[in-house]
Amino acid sequence: MVDGESGLCMGCYRQLSEVAGWARLSDDERAAIMADLPTRRSRIRPEKLAMFG
Repeated sequence: MVDGESGLCMGCYRQLSEVAGWARLSDDERAAIMADLPTRRSRIRPEKLAMFG
């Protein structure tokens, strides 16, 4: 499920374009995205995140 406000997946916090192109990304590009994921959580309103536990 994608959050309409942030454009991020509610489960993994990646953008749809990142999910769709994941296999084509380099190891460095994937590592950079993975490193950024913890900060992306704050871009989704807490009440929306609460729906997913």
